[in-house]
Amino acid sequence: MAFSIAVQSEDFDVGQEYSSLIANDKSAGAVVFFVGRVRDFNDGKKITSLSLEHYPGMTEKILQQILDEAKSRWQLVSARIVHRVGDLQLGDQIVFVGTTSAHREHAFQAAEFLMDFLKTRAPFWKKELDLEGQTVWVEAKNKDDDANLRWKK
Repeated sequence: MAFSIAVQSEDFDVGQEYSSLIANDKSAGAVVFFVGRVRDFNDGKKITSLSLEHYPGMTEKILQQILDEAKSRWQLVSARIVHRVGDLQLGDQIVFVGTTSAHREHAFQAAEFLMDFLKTRAPFWKKELDLEGQTVWVEAKNKDDDANLRWKK
């Protein structure tokens, strides 16, 4: 697998993603992955579902750029980003970010970097449906922008 991205509407299997991340590799002593899911609240409001939109072609290009940046900053053996789009229900998986490295600090830092990027600069647009049937576009949060600042060169 080495380094790859996927933007897809279908669900992913975490075990399969993990297995692919480490396939045929004996040099990575650390594997770190994060799975994001649809939760039933946001900003103190109950939600019932989430819809994610993206700009095909542009989204993949930008995700590849950030993956390339992570490769240049840390000594990674492999990395994978899977991000879903479309209509998602409570408890559905949204994102998988996995990194491997010879040492844990590289794998942890790269995974955090990739997630901070996804939360702040990746071209995905989220729309939530609340209990009253109202749809609300989700705006960027200051805490996500603050987290992303630590990665500035």
